[in-house]
Formats: sequence, C-alpha cells, structure tokens
Amino acid sequence: MSTQTETIFALASGAVPAGVAVIRISGPASFPIVQALIGELPTARYAALRSVRTRDGEFLDRGLVLTFPGPASFTGEDCAELHLHGGRAVVTAVLRSLAGFPDSRLAEAGEFSRRAFENGKMDLVEVEGLADLLSAETEMQRRLASEQASGKLSAVYDGWREKLIFARSMLEAELDFSDEGDIPGSVSEVIWKDVAVLKSQIDEAIANLKAGEIIRDGFKVALAGPPNAGKSSLMNALAQRDVAIVTPIAGTTRDIVRCELDIEGYKVEIFDTAGLRVTEDPVEQEGIKRAYRTINQADLVLQLVDLSDRRTDTQEVVPGAVRIGTKLDLADLREQSDSVPFSFGVSSVTGHGLGTLRQYLVDAVRRSTNLGSLAIPSRLRHAERLQAASSFLNDALTERMKPLELRAEDLRLASSELARVTGRIDTETLLGKIFSEFCVGK
Repeated sequence: MSTQTETIFALASGAVPAGVAVIRISGPASFPIVQALIGELPTARYAALRSVRTRDGEFLDRGLVLTFPGPASFTGEDCAELHLHGGRAVVTAVLRSLAGFPDSRLAEAGEFSRRAFENGKMDLVEVEGLADLLSAETEMQRRLASEQASGKLSAVYDGWREKLIFARSMLEAELDFSDEGDIPGSVSEVIWKDVAVLKSQIDEAIANLKAGEIIRDGFKVALAGPPNAGKSSLMNALAQRDVAIVTPIAGTTRDIVRCELDIEGYKVEIFDTAGLRVTEDPVEQEGIKRAYRTINQADLVLQLVDLSDRRTDTQEVVPGAVRIGTKLDLADLREQSDSVPFSFGVSSVTGHGLGTLRQYLVDAVRRSTNLGSLAIPSRLRHAERLQAASSFLNDALTERMKPLELRAEDLRLASSELARVTGRIDTETLLGKIFSEFCVGK
C-alpha cells in the first residue's frame, strides 16, 4: 500500500466552461476537507445535494457530492468528487479553497492513476490501456484499449508467469528432493514440453505486435506518383475537406501532408507526398527524399496513375505499390496502353470509385489485423520484454547440456521479464514516463 501523506485534487472532467465540472479529491485528508466545505458528509457512494462554501462560510456553488472510502476506490485511498456547475469562476474558486488546506495540493498529470497503481488497484498494462482508452478516437482503438484496461491482457501475461513459476518449482523439487519417493524422477522432461508450448504462445504474441500497433496508432497509407497525378485531390476527396492545396502547377506539394480518417472503426492515416520526378530544385528534392522515406515506412502504398495522361507508361514503378487510376472523369480508357495496368479507377471530382477505394482500404487493414482476440501487445515496451523472455526460454530449451540449475535460472529470468510488463518489477524512470501521458485529473 502507498503511504501518501498529501491529499491531491484536480478538475477531472473536460475543459471549462461546461455543463458540469467534476473535481476529484484523493488522499488521507479527503473527507475532513470535503466536510469543511459542505458540512455533513453524504452516505458513501450515494450522491447528495450540498452547498459548497469556503472555510469562512462564503457560498461558492451548489452541487452533488460523492464519497468513496478506501481501499474500495479508484486510487485505493479515501476519495471524493464534487459535481458542480462548469463555469470557470466556480471551478477556480473551489480549487483555490481546496489548495488552502494543509498538505493539500493540485494533482500532477496521471497522479490519481499512479496512486491506483501503487495501491494495487491496477497494474501497468491496465494503466496503459486506460491511457489509450482516454485517447481512443475509433471503435477498434476503443476495443483494443478496453482489453488492456479491463485486465484481460494482464491475465494472459500473469498466466504465462504462473506457468513458469510452477515449472521452476518442479525443477527445483527434482534438484533438491530427487532422492525422496514422492518426487518422480525426470519430471523436467515433462516440464520442458510445457515450456516449449509457452514459448510458442509468447512468440505468437510478439508476432501480433504489428497488428496491435496498426489498431492503436493507425494504418499508414502513402499516396505516391508523379506531379499532378491527383494525390492531393484524392486525399481531399477521401477526407471530404480541403486538407492539401490543389493547383495545376506541378510540384505544388513539397512536404508530407497528413490526415486521419475513421473508416469502419479503424484509424487510417493518409500521407500525401511530393511528386516523384527528376528536378534541380533543392527544396523539391528534399520533398521527394521525404516522400520516399514515407513510402518505405507505410503499411500500404497507392501509386496513382493519371488516366488522362498518355505518358503514364513512362512512370517509375514503386515496388510493392498498388496502382490506382485517377482522373477517371477525364480519361479515355480505350486509349490507355495495356502496359499501364491499374487495379481500379477513381475520380476525385465525380466521386466515382471512391467507395471501392474505401472498401479496399478496409480490407487491407483487416488483413493486417486478422486476429481472434484483441488481448495482444500494442506497445513496443511489451514486445521488448516478451522478446527477452522468449530469448531466455530459448536458452533453457536448446542448451540441453547446461546444468539443470542454470536452465532453471533461465526460467526465473523469463518470468522476471513478464513481471516487468505488468509492473511487478520496474524502475521509477519508466513509471514517470507512463503516468506523464495522462491528463491532469486522471
């Protein structure tokens, strides 16, 4: 349990002005402070209408008050919430009054969640899931974050760790009590089969990291092609707003222009890149260099082919790109050379083919995230620890000539890596980074 001596408070709802402002208070002096402001405390976990006054009796506001005695609260400490009118002056006055009590201060970013972690209410995976849930913008992001915030992913990691602890205990029993009748000999041979299965499960989770990153951070689509191929127009048509500048002048786009789309619950990031061509302009050269960098990092590259330009057969072919015909409204497809294939055509002006393109993007995302469960890692931190655990298990499984004591130590090191994922073992530096991602009041 945490031994915090300070009581913290903060605005836990959205920015003011708002219809309702929720001020959260947590710490050992929460109830005495709230009692000084409202008088009689309401029954725990029941909302009651109270007048909020300063310690001098000046009326501040009238609203709902709730109390949550620890340890059965979000932070594990005594907590209280004031649901007030969301005016700036009201919130400022109440926060100023709270700050006037001894050992009471404004909470830092993520400090409520950090206290919940320190008091055993959440582990690090659940904390990270909560942070992702607060920032989720699409349905799939919400579902992925919910799997973590609800503890389902933590249960997977803890289950693996329990299996390793059991395996170690059996090995140590064989080492220490092999001469006693109730410990069967060569029990380790059975254990290693289970460890091999466990390693394959961890490796499968590592392989799913890319899918988790795509759901969490977005599916990256780069629009590539020569100048005036219709890249900026297509981005604007997909976004249904003017994101990129469109002109008939070649080389208008010189830097990367990005927009985010929510397509059937998936976050899709579209990158408009500089036109690919040979040029002496140093600024445009830098834009083309950045275009290639974006193309190489994208999950999908759409190479746009101007169907109204008969010179399309001279275009540079981007390896691995899907060719999409543009300016369908201006094209005479009968004049298109058979040497210039494309998957399908679109028109940013008439909208023809845009529905087909959107469905193609959805199918591409689904192929990249074809998973039976969303209880998968989505952060590099998880993958690094899982890779380290897998490496230790590999050493234990393959180096059969090592003494059994050393192979058991490999299992201990692997279980420690799994413990670092959930925060059972960790460093202060990592904790500070994780909780800094939260807003004040959470």
